[in-house]
Amino acid sequence: MTRPYPDPFTTPDPQAVADSRIMDFARHAGVDGTDYAALHRWSVTDLEGFWAAVWEYFAIDAASPYEQVLAEERMPGARWFPGATLNYTHHALRNLTDDTAAIIALDETGSGYEVTGGRLRAQVASVAATLRDLGVGKGDRVVGYLPNTPHAIVAFLAAASLGAVWSVCGQDYAPKAAADRFAQLEPTVLISADAYLFNGTTHDRREATAELAAALPTLKATVLVNHVGLPWPPPQAHPSPVVRWEDASTRTEELTCTPVPFDHPLWIVFSSGTTGLPKGIVHGHGGVLLEHLKTLGLHSDLGPGDGLLWYTTTHWMMWNLVASTLLTGATTCTYDGSPAPFAQLDVLWELAARHRVTVFGTSPQYLLGMAKHGIDPSAHDLSSIRVVGCTGSALPASAYPWVRRHVGDHVLLASTSGGTDVVSGFAGSAPTTPVWAGELSAPHLGVALAAYDAEGAPIVDQVGELVVTRPMPSMPLYFWNDPDGTRYRDAYFSSHPGVWRHGDWITLTSHGSVIVHGRSDSTLNRNGVRLGSADIHDVVERLPEIAEALVIGAEEPGGGYWMPLFVVLAAGVTLDDPLREKIKEAIRTGASPRHVPDEILEVPGIPHTRTGKKLEFPVKRLLQGAPVEQVVNPAAVDAPDLIAHFAHLATERRHSPT
Repeated sequence: MTRPYPDPFTTPDPQAVADSRIMDFARHAGVDGTDYAALHRWSVTDLEGFWAAVWEYFAIDAASPYEQVLAEERMPGARWFPGATLNYTHHALRNLTDDTAAIIALDETGSGYEVTGGRLRAQVASVAATLRDLGVGKGDRVVGYLPNTPHAIVAFLAAASLGAVWSVCGQDYAPKAAADRFAQLEPTVLISADAYLFNGTTHDRREATAELAAALPTLKATVLVNHVGLPWPPPQAHPSPVVRWEDASTRTEELTCTPVPFDHPLWIVFSSGTTGLPKGIVHGHGGVLLEHLKTLGLHSDLGPGDGLLWYTTTHWMMWNLVASTLLTGATTCTYDGSPAPFAQLDVLWELAARHRVTVFGTSPQYLLGMAKHGIDPSAHDLSSIRVVGCTGSALPASAYPWVRRHVGDHVLLASTSGGTDVVSGFAGSAPTTPVWAGELSAPHLGVALAAYDAEGAPIVDQVGELVVTRPMPSMPLYFWNDPDGTRYRDAYFSSHPGVWRHGDWITLTSHGSVIVHGRSDSTLNRNGVRLGSADIHDVVERLPEIAEALVIGAEEPGGGYWMPLFVVLAAGVTLDDPLREKIKEAIRTGASPRHVPDEILEVPGIPHTRTGKKLEFPVKRLLQGAPVEQVVNPAAVDAPDLIAHFAHLATERRHSPT
């Protein structure tokens, strides 16, 4: 595939490099920070030295010291910082000042309010005392059915301060889908809001809250949050005892954070659950603390005086980083609503300008959508933004010039790839890295990233499996309800024992960048040549006639191979032969002749996980004839009716004349 921009799209500004926290960290560690490749090499060859330097640089305040940085280097089961006891919540609140905004609560109407450091500390202390009175202690589970508002951060920090384990999902999940996650955890307390906002509509979740509570028999109480002002039914109408948020959060209490071991569970995040019950992935206090300080403090260059606005929902791992922004002393923004509501498509840019945020985070679909709708963010004063972060899928090269023209040539466009599994990134950018359009600048510090060929050998400038060859502190402690670790090992270590296989196709380039080609479980394999679906999506979704696209490659009985491209058309467009030829020619020239699909078919929409990832593998399995119930859980899909559409298409194809 020809790279459209073979030279660096941007190079680091010398002054920004000199002033960056990653350079300050390198000086602190006694390492040359001007050469990112050398800094990264040190970070993965001397794991103990690197993570000890992170600990010291960010002044981790442990109640008891660690005996060794890495007592056992193995995957799974690495033992990090044994002997250390600490608490995440203590670190999240310690750098906040009483009269400065810690959280800015925003919504799609453009309104909002500030929660100062002093008020946040008081609310966390109050909710923690309430949870303690409800019987929550170390190791108990507290779950949230909440939109992305300060209530979710307060509840999480309160639970973590007690050594309890937190889990949350957004209220666009149906009660059954939320129960599929939470019932596994046998929670003690549920915290739920009355409603959430989306695209001009207030979605009432009071009945859904009662239904969810009824499905969680271990609850001792439900805390009811009055987010938009809908009146709650009387307490006796609820299936569990209730506490009002206004009572839980307004007590006068002193906050005491319980020291816990480095690997004590902090939160449980869930896999998308597209097949079967979602897997509960358990992360620890210490691993998340260090990993998020490194990611947010060094790669995103966040610290006191900065602000982050990253569009997310509470069930996407990016919410966890929104909360962790507090670790750096920076202000974090919560946002309830659509990223581009009909009433004001550019509301996020307006809010970013109004609140002078320094890191603005979004998805490729959002940036491409802005371009297609002719939105010009530069209508707002975006001079405060230093970093535009982008994750969820690979950012196409075509988006880079648009960001430079419409956001500013001063910003670092940081395309990032990671996973809920490590609740962080594997590769992205830093203030000291060049940026190549369509590529991730480099592996993150502390991530021993490699691309493996089919024989398990590392390769460069070729497509291979994304693997991590040495442990990271934020790798899962374990999966919930997986006592012997079988599911955990099968998920990441079955292909290459002792090496983490993530399930993505990547190319590690000779100039140090990373190109993400898509999920390896949905790889296109034409005549033995592996092709990345993202390479085709990138080309096709640039066309103004196409709103979204999905390509799959399905092995068929008798050795056949079918590679259709499904397209969602822009308004008023018809899929006729001239448009089909235009699409094929764009793929032929923008990717390669081998990437041209066998058929181009119009569909009403593309199904995604709740975190926005295209359901490539489930669609492939449906088209191969697998029954829906074996392929996908409709409750985990953003538009379940689209699953029925693809299942019907598969049936039609099987019964059509050959």
